[in-house]
Amino acid sequence: MEDIRSECEIVRPGNVIERKGKVYQVVKAQHSTQGRGGAIIQVELRDIDSGNKVNERFRTDETVEKVYVEAKSYTYLYTDEETDSVVLMEPKTFVQLDVPKHLFGDSLAYLKDDITVSVELYNDRPMSASVPKRVTCTVVEAQAAMKGMGATPHTKKVLLDNGLRVEVPPHVVTGDQILIDTTDSSYVSRV
Repeated sequence: MEDIRSECEIVRPGNVIERKGKVYQVVKAQHSTQGRGGAIIQVELRDIDSGNKVNERFRTDETVEKVYVEAKSYTYLYTDEETDSVVLMEPKTFVQLDVPKHLFGDSLAYLKDDITVSVELYNDRPMSASVPKRVTCTVVEAQAAMKGMGATPHTKKVLLDNGLRVEVPPHVVTGDQILIDTTDSSYVSRV
């Protein structure tokens, strides 16, 4: 573990810290100043062992210990509903890893065969998991483009092969391959 001051970008969402003998992942962090009291950082932390969330305040002059986290790439194999986990495989060693579904959050819908995902591990335990920022999806259902709408830009909703509905430009039709930004499920372009 390395000793780094909190003002040195350590208390940011996604980072892992040790506090009072426990290991936490930073979920949210908000900087604020309080007159003569100096700056503080209001932080929401998730306990790695229990999953419980706690709120803490840090003074910017406090020392916080950053925990080393290993980031690895895995290939998605399947989702195991019985264990409520996602089964991934390390591409070089073929070792499988079970990752709790909740670590993927909303990006769980973008998992499909052979997609490469990134997993952060602490002591060989998954702490966070994410899909690529942009993925290709197929439009399985699209409304017909509405004519006569004028010069103002408009969008329509389509159903993707992963079950999500997204807003797209009117020229997108059923069967099109489109690029989606997984951070906000927004349309990027046709492929």
